Amino acid sequence: MAFQFHTTTFGQLVRFISGNKLFKYPDEVDPSLWKRFRRQDASEHADRSCRGPIKNEANENGVLPNTVVIHNGDKEILLVEWYGPDDPENPRNWPLVWKNLMMFQLCVLNFAVYMASSIYVPGELGVMKEFGVSEVVATLGLSLFTLGYGVGPMLWSPLSEMPKIGRSGIFFWTLFAFIVLQLPVGFAPNIAIFLTFRWVTGFCGSPCLSTGAGTITDLYNSSLVSYLICIWGTAGFCGPVFGPIIGGYLAPSKGWRWTIWVITWICTLVIVAMFFFFPETSAANILYKRAKRLRKTTGDSRIRSQSEIDAAHYTARNHLMVLARAFILTFSEPIALIMNLYAGLLYGVLFIWFESFPIVFGSIYGFNQGEQGLVFLGILVFALLSLALFLQWIRNNIATKVDTPGFTPEMVLPPTFLGCLALPICLFWFGWTSRADIHWIVPIIGSGLFSVGVVTLFNSLLNYLGITYPAYAASIFSGSALFRASFGASFPLFARQLFYRLGVGPGNSLLGGISVLFIPIPFIFYKYGGTIRHMSKNARHDI
Repeated sequence: MAFQFHTTTFGQLVRFISGNKLFKYPDEVDPSLWKRFRRQDASEHADRSCRGPIKNEANENGVLPNTVVIHNGDKEILLVEWYGPDDPENPRNWPLVWKNLMMFQLCVLNFAVYMASSIYVPGELGVMKEFGVSEVVATLGLSLFTLGYGVGPMLWSPLSEMPKIGRSGIFFWTLFAFIVLQLPVGFAPNIAIFLTFRWVTGFCGSPCLSTGAGTITDLYNSSLVSYLICIWGTAGFCGPVFGPIIGGYLAPSKGWRWTIWVITWICTLVIVAMFFFFPETSAANILYKRAKRLRKTTGDSRIRSQSEIDAAHYTARNHLMVLARAFILTFSEPIALIMNLYAGLLYGVLFIWFESFPIVFGSIYGFNQGEQGLVFLGILVFALLSLALFLQWIRNNIATKVDTPGFTPEMVLPPTFLGCLALPICLFWFGWTSRADIHWIVPIIGSGLFSVGVVTLFNSLLNYLGITYPAYAASIFSGSALFRASFGASFPLFARQLFYRLGVGPGNSLLGGISVLFIPIPFIFYKYGGTIRHMSKNARHDI
């Protein structure tokens, strides 16, 4: 039986029911296995001047362990590590089929949760009519869900980085809560219950939007991570694009409640797959549980994982600081703060810009609600083309250099030079060609340039943050999700008023002008990013 099953929800349930007799770990089958790979170590807090010499004497099995003896008072610690470079429990050694299956689940979930925000938009008229509320109140169904999935990762991501908790349990149980709590959303008898549970479901459905990046870094080598974060990020971007396409036909024919049920069904299929095929990927959690098993099997209290050694001196304040890590990194790291502001701008502009589509294609060009959804296909087509070209650029310029001397995180930023220009061009083009005397295909082509901006900017920013803060990837990406969601939640509340008062052309020009102000950011970080990184205590200094 593949060891990957052991840490899935299914595997843990089988172990619990069988009293750990089924799905045994290698060290439960052979309790002496760990001795062949052990080395003695102590907490990093110990005085390094006390470190003894490295001994290269063969043990009783003829293996040369890298034994480091430390005299930290009378205390001796036996450090639990991987069973060699081919340890089957190490996520980096798992079969590619398993990794790709998990990657597929993450992408589908990322796509579905992001789509859950925008698929509701075509149903706003139905909500207004059924509950007798204003347009602004109905828009809160979008804003509160978006805000919920922005706040959620600030808690879930730091928890996923705690060795005692890990990632897989958070993914599964928050998704389970998300699905169950869709019931009061879909059957809401009044607007208060509907809006309350829209926020709650956004909060519960959020781990995949940031912690997914941490899982990718757990599974794949650094040369592949850049590719896969782009695919994962683009799946999230395509969610809000597909939402109006599906909702545009579903809401008028079946009612707004069906926009809730579609997401529920998709996520139900994902959670069934996760139950069987989504094992734990956090190395710290895997080794923590291994040390715990070995202490129970051998009765030797000296056996510890590195995370337990590090946490031995933690106080209650230290644990609270871990939970607050996402907030601390987001607002104290200049790189994270500025890059997240830029990502937030992209997402906010995306959501407010989408609100002009019904005005342009409904009022100006006379499209019905279903046809209005189809105009988003232009954005989707350009997104797929941009992603293909971007991945080719990654292959030629990043993947072969990421593990070589001389590589720096700033080397992933050149595509942003194109993206930061494509974004304002798109907004000006779309705004001033959306006229009855100009064919509707012209603004649709212009809208496609938005994909060029988002794919090159968004994915480059994610890669840059992931490479700069690899140890805290989940927390860093949760800060990015917070900024994106905050802008995405607030901008739609005044979007309609903006376009009704200023008009489509001036309204898009205002958005384009804001995006012009952010053009210098990629160039500044490309030139001075290394200097800024070396001023940070959390960013990488070795490259």
